[in-house]
Amino acid sequence: MRKRIIPQGLLAAPPAEERNWLDLEQLAEVEFTSEDAAHPIESALLPGKRTGWRAQQPGKQIIRLLFHQPQKITHIRLMFQEHDRARTQEFVLSWSTGPGLAARPIVRQQYNFSPSSAEVETEDYRVDLDGLTMLELAITPDIGGGNARASLAQLRLA
Repeated sequence: MRKRIIPQGLLAAPPAEERNWLDLEQLAEVEFTSEDAAHPIESALLPGKRTGWRAQQPGKQIIRLLFHQPQKITHIRLMFQEHDRARTQEFVLSWSTGPGLAARPIVRQQYNFSPSSAEVETEDYRVDLDGLTMLELAITPDIGGGNARASLAQLRLA
């Protein structure tokens, strides 16, 4: 039997999947409609940040990534968290290959948050988006019209 001791330093290494996310800080600019100063957009887009992004005002919000060069995207991960109130949230994820071109939808999704049982929603999408220059996430935090603020714990692209 062959055996090998795993060095302690390797135990803390993230899975290979976690190491392949795009460096959004270097590759794109971000536009957004609102930002709570305690929860800036970088907290959702950059690895190692823990607070996530949150809008300052209630209602529908837009987050748009504008890439400096066209990208080939094969994996999108979104994570949303809600610990305080029950609500039904909807998001629409769209993409485009150039300025002035109409955005094409990738997915429209609704789900319910319930602080006692369903506080986190993670969406993983395998896609084939070649030549992507813009990715837009539109979040309606409460389709019932309440005054919930949109939030995003994590957005990763590979």
